[in-house]
Amino acid sequence: MNPTISIAVILTVLQSLRVDCRYENKTSNFLTYDFSVLKENRKRVIQSNLNVPENSLKARSNITLSKDLVCLQLFDFTTADEGIYICELKITGDYTGNQIRNITVIKDKLEKCAGISLLIQNTSWLLLLLLSLPLLQAVDFVSL
Repeated sequence: MNPTISIAVILTVLQSLRVDCRYENKTSNFLTYDFSVLKENRKRVIQSNLNVPENSLKARSNITLSKDLVCLQLFDFTTADEGIYICELKITGDYTGNQIRNITVIKDKLEKCAGISLLIQNTSWLLLLLLSLPLLQAVDFVSL
């Protein structure tokens, strides 16, 4: 019953922060989540189905729930949002306590997500060539 949690952070090109909190749940029991940020010894709740989030952070954030993943997206991420991000999960009926993971987020040290480079890394060259044919035809580089 005890969930295993891992956490990942991605800064997208449009300056939004994405924090993925993966967990393993072997039951169908209800999951409570709490995303917060700790900065200057002050904990600010961003999104939660357990606690009341801070309005300024909730308005700029979104939660996506799927099987074994809770994803927080914080829009308009700036250096003022840097801090220790906390993902706290609790599964109903699990009496071992909350599962918590922390990650320090510093804007200048985050990897930027580049859609093209991800496409190139995960796609075969033949498929890329086939996908680029309409573009090459449009500029009269290739005629079929």
